[in-house]
Order: sequence, then structure tokens, then C-alpha cells
Amino acid sequence: MLTYEQEQKIVQEILTGDKEKYSIIVREYQETVANLCYRLVGNKLDVDEVTQQVFVELYTALPRFRHESLLSTFIYRITVNVVSKMLKHEKRFVTYDTTLEPDNDYQHSREEQLMKEEQIRRLHQAIGQLKHEQRTALVLHAFKDFSYNEIAEVMQVSLSKVESLIFRAKKNLQKMMTQ
Repeated sequence: MLTYEQEQKIVQEILTGDKEKYSIIVREYQETVANLCYRLVGNKLDVDEVTQQVFVELYTALPRFRHESLLSTFIYRITVNVVSKMLKHEKRFVTYDTTLEPDNDYQHSREEQLMKEEQIRRLHQAIGQLKHEQRTALVLHAFKDFSYNEIAEVMQVSLSKVESLIFRAKKNLQKMMTQ
């Protein structure tokens, strides 16, 4: 993990002409961006394409990076924007791949395992049906452990809007899961 100072130095070197340093940023954040893209898009087939687009957009946006926040926050913001544009352009719902890894910690009966798989499939399906902003806020909070303040910064919305988005997302999920 790069320190704040290392990130700032690398960005400065890229901006002054050392384009080779960009590969350090890609290597450092590629897995994190791909994971976030998967959580927001829900389809493994789109992840590579969206991740690549994020890094293309990041490269062109680096001159606008003001060093007021962490580079990771800037990258998350670009990721959220790229996914949002893609979903709007394609006008589609998110559909999650629901292939589950077997639970090796302890044995379940086949019936319990099938019930668990069905519940997870329904949850992923419900998350995919949330409005984009609700899904984004919920994914950043639940799967990425972002604080509400960090989510507000990434999504470029107010703290109260983040609170509202997450509250509504949870309520909508609860409603969908009880149907």
C-alpha cells in the first residue's frame, strides 16, 4: 500500500512527464477498482472493460487532482462516475453472478446449503434492482467499509444525502426480501 506521500510524488512525476510511473498506480489500485466495479455492476463480464475505462479516465483526469484528498478517493469517484455513465448509456439493471464458493468452515445439510444459496441469490438480485445512487452508497458502506463522510466525498453529495440513500436502500432491500 502506497503512503500518501508516495502517491503525491508519483502523481507529480507523472504530471511532469514520467508516464512510466502510471503503471505503479494501475498495479496498486487495479484489484480494488475491479472489486468495486463488480460490486456496482454485478457482472464479471463487464468488470474488465469498466476497470480499463476507469484507468483511462484517471489518466486524463490526473491534472485535475488537487491533492486535497487521497488518490484512492479520487479513483473511487472516477469509478463511480464511469459505472454510472455505463449503466445510464446501456439503460439496464445490475445482475449479479451468483456462483457461490462452498462453505468449508463447517458442513451444512444439502437443504440448508440450497436455502442459503437462494437467499444470497435473492439478496444480490435485490441489490441489483436498487436505484444507482442507493446501490452505490450501500456498496461503498457495506462492502468497502467506507464511512458516511468518505461516501459523501466519493459521490460528491452531502452527508445527509448519503444517510438518506443508505436508509432508503436498506428499507427497499428489506421490502424486496420479504416479498
